[in-house]
Amino acid sequence: MTKDLLARHRSVLPDWLALYYEDPLEITHGEGRHVWDAEGNRYLDFFGGILTTMTAHALPEITKAVSDQAGRILHSSTLYLNRPMVELAERVAHLSGIPDARVFFTTSGTEANDTALLLATAYRRSNTILAMRNSYHGRSFSAVGITGNRGWSPTSLSPLQTLYVHGGVRTRGPYAALDDDAFIAACVADLKDLLGHTRPPAALIAEPIQGVGGFTSPPDGLYAAFREVLAERGILWIADEVQTGWGRTGEHFWGWQAHARSGPPDLVTFAKGIGNGSSIGGVIARAEIMNCLDSNSISTFGGTQITMAAGLANLTYLLEHDLQGNARRVGGLLIERLRAVAAQVPAVREVRGRGLMIGIELTRPGTDQADPEAASTVLEAARAGGLLIGKGGGHDTSALRIAPPLSLTVAEAEEGAAVLEDALRSLG
Repeated sequence: MTKDLLARHRSVLPDWLALYYEDPLEITHGEGRHVWDAEGNRYLDFFGGILTTMTAHALPEITKAVSDQAGRILHSSTLYLNRPMVELAERVAHLSGIPDARVFFTTSGTEANDTALLLATAYRRSNTILAMRNSYHGRSFSAVGITGNRGWSPTSLSPLQTLYVHGGVRTRGPYAALDDDAFIAACVADLKDLLGHTRPPAALIAEPIQGVGGFTSPPDGLYAAFREVLAERGILWIADEVQTGWGRTGEHFWGWQAHARSGPPDLVTFAKGIGNGSSIGGVIARAEIMNCLDSNSISTFGGTQITMAAGLANLTYLLEHDLQGNARRVGGLLIERLRAVAAQVPAVREVRGRGLMIGIELTRPGTDQADPEAASTVLEAARAGGLLIGKGGGHDTSALRIAPPLSLTVAEAEEGAAVLEDALRSLG
């Protein structure tokens, strides 16, 4: 059955639509932190559909909310008043930390970042964007144009002029040998020098922790230091929270809060976890920025009733069950367990991350040279052991990505860590 589906997939879908594993699997259903494939195999899910199943699979509270809404109306567009959309926007605006916040819903993180770029360039009347090296912001034309990761950037054509800034990767690049304070100072000096050689940019867009880039991040406070430089020049700060938002990092509800000294971002983009699998993305911005467009606009599917019902139920569950706190506690145990294993595996260069957003970078032993074959080997071995994980990385790295649902239990964390230990030790 699976081989037949794979043949059909290859005959009708694009060649560049990537599939994991030598023998791709079809996931048919899930419950809690586990999923099952078409052949009946059970897996502990440590990737959550690319950090999207944030609370749990088949969570009854969300299933009921979606079912109840489906029995009333699925969709009407933004041309009509929409109670679930208003209610979720109110909650998101309140949680954002942005004063006088407005919220616009989209269907994905890519679309959210597109919208943020539209708002920033219109507000500032500039098409120049600052982005981070090793970044990823989506697959649309404009999002690809600001993505600083060659593996996910299929064209150099872009509607934007993009300038790339140092700082998103702490342990590589020209400043890697510096301590944290000197690292931040060097990145700020580089930013100031860059701004002296270009027309005024519209905005800096940055992931607090780079997702596709392999869960890399700068020292705390880098973006606060950047913001001081940007604010002096009227340049906006867009925090791409598509992967870091909603408490995944454990220590903070938003990733930008690790860089909060200079205040909140001007715009925040979000998606993935808020829908727990439903197609929800969005932008939060100060009213003067959100309202700067001088023509009409609507969204056919952004904010549709069925996804808003899912988002409301999901957010309520997350807050009432303190899943941020659980991510901090269980994630802390998991990362220490993985670091203990990594110390005995020469192929592991670094275990990094926060909360339930953990990266394991693999290189050829004794070097800083990427080893994508090793990453694929561990991915396959983990699957054979009943564990699903992700992979990514840029800037000449190969990284495993560990991002379970935030309701992960201590027992499940131990189970997954044991499988990962065996998979990493298989590298020899």
